Amino acid sequence: MIEKVNPSHPDKVADRIAGALVDLAYSKNKRPKIAVEVLLGHGVCHIIAETSEHLDKFDILEAVKRITEDENIEVDYVEVPQDVHLAGNQKESIKCGDNGIFKGVPLTENEKEISRLARAIYEEYSYDGKYILDDEKFIICQSNADSEHLKQEAEGVRPKVIVNPLGEWTGGPNVDTGATNRKLGSDMAQSVTGGGLHGKDLSKADVSVNIYAFLKAQETGKVVSLCCAIGDDTIDGKPYEEIVEIARNYIESVGGFEKFAEWGLY
Repeated sequence: MIEKVNPSHPDKVADRIAGALVDLAYSKNKRPKIAVEVLLGHGVCHIIAETSEHLDKFDILEAVKRITEDENIEVDYVEVPQDVHLAGNQKESIKCGDNGIFKGVPLTENEKEISRLARAIYEEYSYDGKYILDDEKFIICQSNADSEHLKQEAEGVRPKVIVNPLGEWTGGPNVDTGATNRKLGSDMAQSVTGGGLHGKDLSKADVSVNIYAFLKAQETGKVVSLCCAIGDDTIDGKPYEEIVEIARNYIESVGGFEKFAEWGLY
């Protein structure tokens, strides 16, 4: 049983905005230190960024308008420097930027299938949507969609197909607020632990170690379990900087942090 949401779900819109700000920080510095939280809904977008790189408010406003597709959205932006102790941890070399436990789990066939189905629906209906799949049923909640058409398209996926149980709806941030890192199950499947993927630079273990563990699990077909302490320079027998580069290559392969936030790791 697995749930997937699409890039227009309000929580994913928040993740994408956070990712866009991280992309802006990386455009200024190859190794920025940044953590972004976003809360949006009902015409307002609140953003707090702890960052080593000053971000231009015009660039932020443009990113928010583009991603929300709302020219009139009000943006409340607060920018502060990162804590001096956290910043000092990275002063001499790239070390683990957080304490945490991390897990990578090979994807199941159901998880791979819902990823494919969610993308196919979103290609036709690029609006807020959520999808749930188990062995018996396929639940589709898709805004701005022809429910009968979706039922026909999903026929045969599972014995029972449920489309928009409350009827057709418009969705979006005026129906449901969105917040950063609230849809980690959708992004990571069974690999979810305590750390959020989005709105952070690569020095943060929540980003790099999560990506590393997930990729290793897919490669080996085995569950990967790791833990680390802030300041560690080696994890899983690898220099932390090497793990950061593995994550950097992955992020670059999908088109950056904003693009990564659209669907997460699968």
